Amino acid sequence: MISDLYPVLPVVALCLFLAAIAAPVFLPRLADLPGRLWPLPLVASVLFFLWSLHALAEGGLGGVWAEHVRNAWGNQVWFDLLMAVGLAWVLLLPRIKRAGMRPLPWLLAVAATGCIGLYLMLARCLYLEQRRSGAA
Repeated sequence: MISDLYPVLPVVALCLFLAAIAAPVFLPRLADLPGRLWPLPLVASVLFFLWSLHALAEGGLGGVWAEHVRNAWGNQVWFDLLMAVGLAWVLLLPRIKRAGMRPLPWLLAVAATGCIGLYLMLARCLYLEQRRSGAA
């Protein structure tokens, strides 16, 4: 039953991605609200975690690695994920430090879970920034 969604879910994810990156460009007022938007990366992280549990149940612990070493496209996806998560980490690191977050636990979470930890880190950072601006 869930496997019937496999061809559809990448299209849904693409649409959500395009909406997320286009919204701040076409709706500039969203750029003024990042602190209030902290629940969005939190929800994204939880949903992706749940999907990851499904993938883990279906493919086992070795499933991720098997996909990345299968062929050139699997390698390319792995490289792309590492580059994107690394870039996001480098860009968010100064911000999480300013928010009072300790980097090491978040580095471990991101290294272990990829985007799940990254989105949780972003949600926490946005929350702390909102709380700080509300207190100021």
